[in-house]
Amino acid sequence: MASRDSASSDITPEVLLRAYACGIFPMAESADDPTLFWVEPEMRGVIPLDGFRIASRLARTVRSDVFTVTVNTAFKAVIAGCAAPQPGRDDTWINKRIRDLYLGLHGLGHCHSVEVWQNGDLVGGLYGVSLGRAFFGESMFHRARDASKVALVHLVARLIAGGFELLDTQYVTEHLRSFGAVEIPRRRYTVLLDKAIKGAAADFARLPVDAPVSGARALEIIAARG
Repeated sequence: MASRDSASSDITPEVLLRAYACGIFPMAESADDPTLFWVEPEMRGVIPLDGFRIASRLARTVRSDVFTVTVNTAFKAVIAGCAAPQPGRDDTWINKRIRDLYLGLHGLGHCHSVEVWQNGDLVGGLYGVSLGRAFFGESMFHRARDASKVALVHLVARLIAGGFELLDTQYVTEHLRSFGAVEIPRRRYTVLLDKAIKGAAADFARLPVDAPVSGARALEIIAARG
C-alpha cells in the first residue's frame, strides 16, 4: 500500500516518527524526484534477533577486526554512501528530502549510523531509525567486500545489548535472508511493533559509542542471545 505526498512542508521528523509507530515509512521514486510516498507493505521483512545467522567465513572476518566499526560518527557520509549508485543498483530512492528528514531524526537521537572503516577510509555502513525497542533498518552500502555485512553484525550485537526487540528490514532480499530475515504479514508485524514501542525504550548506546567495539565482543553478544 502506498500513498503519494507532494507537500514538502507537511512532513517533519516528528511526523516521520509517528508514521513509523504506525508501521509506515517514506520512499521516493528516485534521487531526482522531490516527492515522497508512504509505504505500508502487505508483507514486512524482519530479522529475529534470536535467530540471526552469521556464515562462518563472515564470522572470521568480523573477529579479525580487519575493519574498524564505529557508530554515529559519520552519519552524513553514510547516508550519502547509501544514496550513491552501487553495482547492480544504478538509481536510489534516497532523495534530498529523505536525507534532510533523517538528518533531522539523527539530531533528535532517533536515527543512527554504523560506519565501517578500513585504513582510515569509510568503506561501508548502514543507518536506521530507533523508536522504543524497535529499530527500522533503512539502507546500507559497501565499497569493500563484506563491509555492509560487518556493519549489520555489529548493529545486531548493539541492538541485543541495548534491549531491542524488533529489527525491521522493510523488505526481504536474498542477502538479508542469509542472515535469517523472514517475511511476516502486516497484522503480525503490527502486533510486534505495538509491543516494541510501548513501555521502556531500548538503549542504542548501551555498548560504547565513543570507541569501536571489537568483532569478538559483537560475536559473543550475538552467540549468547542465540
